[in-house]
Amino acid sequence: MPMKTLLAMLLGVSVAAQPARSPARASIGQVEWISGGWTGEGKGVTFEERWTRPAGGAMLAVSRTLKGDRMVAFEFLRIVERDGVLVYVAQPNGRPPTDFVLTELTADSATFENPAHDFPKLIRYAKRADGALEARVSDGGERAETYVFRRTP
Repeated sequence: MPMKTLLAMLLGVSVAAQPARSPARASIGQVEWISGGWTGEGKGVTFEERWTRPAGGAMLAVSRTLKGDRMVAFEFLRIVERDGVLVYVAQPNGRPPTDFVLTELTADSATFENPAHDFPKLIRYAKRADGALEARVSDGGERAETYVFRRTP
């Protein structure tokens, strides 16, 4: 069997072995705590997200990452209601949109997942006790990146 075929079969099995969690029912107003301006720093960069308040079944955001006085990345983000389920839509650096479906919602966190995506497969926003906003992107396993934001005045 050719190596490409074997690899494709193995990848297909590994994707199938990761069951998707059921979507969580929610309305856009339940994630209003994400709205506002947020900024953070780490690994020599500054990162920002600016989220609108919920309206019309959606929240919109822009994100940028700065290194010194140069923008090194940007992203267009949305959280939208679709048939009683929230969907996080990411467009990093102007690429086509990728959807992540809400799978868990608590008073302090919202978890969105897309097990078919390469990285990340999971995006989690959480309110921290100190007032910060934590955004964590991961592959659902060991590979993860965490960003801690403070509200901008």
